[in-house]
Amino acid sequence: MRERNFWVYIVASRSHTLYIGFTSNIEERAWEHKHEAHKGFTKTYRCNRLVWYEWHATALSGIAREKQLKRWSRDKKIALIERENPAWVDLSEKWGTPYEFYEEAPSKGDGGSNE
Repeated sequence: MRERNFWVYIVASRSHTLYIGFTSNIEERAWEHKHEAHKGFTKTYRCNRLVWYEWHATALSGIAREKQLKRWSRDKKIALIERENPAWVDLSEKWGTPYEFYEEAPSKGDGGSNE
């Protein structure tokens, strides 16, 4: 049986308008928000920066957490984000970009050093 992952997440606009969501594919959902793939609140308010996310083992626990967060005050949501991401960095900014692997480190003489 395939293992499933579930995520509760918060995306924000540059002006800190917040949207809380739930997904089983955080990478795809972050891409959809970033590229305004769906009509609605996040597209209208440009909530396209992933500023917080949390893994859940089951859909039920993730949905319960999403509902809990949606009931929280704005100040409490901001405190949650800033505890882990004080600069409001887009946590998905580099997802999906190529990563360069090195087979071996260059030797001392290859870097143009003055030996």
